[in-house]
Amino acid sequence: MNANHELGRRGEDAAAAYLRSLGWRVLARNWRCPEGELDIVAHDGRRHVFCEVKTRTSVAFGHPAEAVTPAKARRLRRLALRWAREHGVRPDRIRIDLLGLIGGRGPGFTVDHRREVA
Repeated sequence: MNANHELGRRGEDAAAAYLRSLGWRVLARNWRCPEGELDIVAHDGRRHVFCEVKTRTSVAFGHPAEAVTPAKARRLRRLALRWAREHGVRPDRIRIDLLGLIGGRGPGFTVDHRREVA
């Protein structure tokens, strides 16, 4: 596994731990279908939340949130709706969040949680 994949894996682990610390249930990680992948599917007690996780060691090349382009946002919406259909969840009971993690050289990450990004 190369350094970027390792950083991404550790970031997703930290993101899942962060969501659990909020009292959320993590329902799925790395859910895949032919159209793509959802990083984390969670439930916040009221709605199903689809979390895109972006991890960077610093903001030297931009904030993690900048990686969610309009095209990426459209794809996330399609994937979230597909997951919802397959799991019997009403579309009005879902939302898409971004978890931007920065750090990873030391023991932890700073988490920037942005709600309803797509």
